[in-house]
Amino acid sequence: MTLKLYAHPFSSYCQKVLVALYENGTPFEWRVLSHDDPAMTAEFAELWPLRRMPVLVDGDRTVMEAAIIVEYLGLKYPGPVSLLPKDPGAALDVRLMDRFFENYISTPQQRIVFDALRPEAERDPFGVTDARKVLDTAYAWLDKRMSGRKWAAGEHFSLADCSAAPFLFYADWTHRIDPSFTNVIAYRTRLLARPSFARAVDEARPYRPFFPLGAPDRD
Repeated sequence: MTLKLYAHPFSSYCQKVLVALYENGTPFEWRVLSHDDPAMTAEFAELWPLRRMPVLVDGDRTVMEAAIIVEYLGLKYPGPVSLLPKDPGAALDVRLMDRFFENYISTPQQRIVFDALRPEAERDPFGVTDARKVLDTAYAWLDKRMSGRKWAAGEHFSLADCSAAPFLFYADWTHRIDPSFTNVIAYRTRLLARPSFARAVDEARPYRPFFPLGAPDRD
């Protein structure tokens, strides 16, 4: 039975799963979510009332949350690229970095973007300033962490890099990585050159005009 992915190409969390699918050439059926398609929206809400993308459907099983979907794919549909090491200690490091990119890169980045979507009178300048501080601190920590590393958890591309790719991509659009963080910038460049993520980026290009802060003319 064909896997069904309920997702949108411009979503960072959806791209996280797309990278995992593309890394291993895993076949799936796109169920593209759009406000212009109420039937699809209703179908999605029936599967997951919280309506948070992405959602994977495998027969009679529905899998939510991007990191869990990536791990599920590794268990049920393994391919040539193992995204989570079998060694428990190494796997713990991968999961740590996955949490880092979600909690300290993606969360503050999205806080800034969502604030831009609010009416002027309801915006939160203090929250935005705090989010930018978190990003600066996270960039500084990551720059040290990536010294001598090719990928987030070492020499092998992993679940952590599936997270890093879209989250760093949009974070740099939202709050530019300081040029002094050369390891972070080099790592982001390697992620953009990875064929699986390059494909996800290209698929999302038509939606760039919808980025609330204005998509930069790069990447």
